Amino acid sequence: MFLSDMCVGNKAIIKKLTAKPDIKRRLLDLGLIEGTKVECVLKSPFNDPLAYLIRGTVIAIRKSDSQKIEVELL
Repeated sequence: MFLSDMCVGNKAIIKKLTAKPDIKRRLLDLGLIEGTKVECVLKSPFNDPLAYLIRGTVIAIRKSDSQKIEVELL
């Protein structure tokens, strides 16, 4: 499952980032590291961007980027 597939209120653990190196570095800098817990807190009307609670901070991520983050639901 990918981060973009989560519904509001779902919690998951990040398993793998499959993005290109430049985007992957940016996602890692935001705290999206393997093993990190993440919760989907908001989907905009057109599902882009999506907001996630990561390490105590809400971060908005474009759907195209969140489709490159594999997660496992809790």
